[in-house]
Amino acid sequence: MKIGQRGQVTIPREIRDRFGLRPDSHVQFRVINGSIVLKKAPKKLDLPKWKGRCKDSFSRLGYSSVDQFIDDVRGR
Repeated sequence: MKIGQRGQVTIPREIRDRFGLRPDSHVQFRVINGSIVLKKAPKKLDLPKWKGRCKDSFSRLGYSSVDQFIDDVRGR
């Protein structure tokens, strides 16, 4: 494979399909032990969208907070 004038390369279709790389996918480049590694970037969660969604469910279970539920599950 050859790097183009603008530093671009084409990822083979088999690899794109296997790892779900589509147009506009975000990727990360890393150097690990002297090798260049390309990795699909994790999706960013829209956390404000989900804030407070479980409040009623936790209340029905007798918990006043998510932290209280987590402590209970972990046996603290």
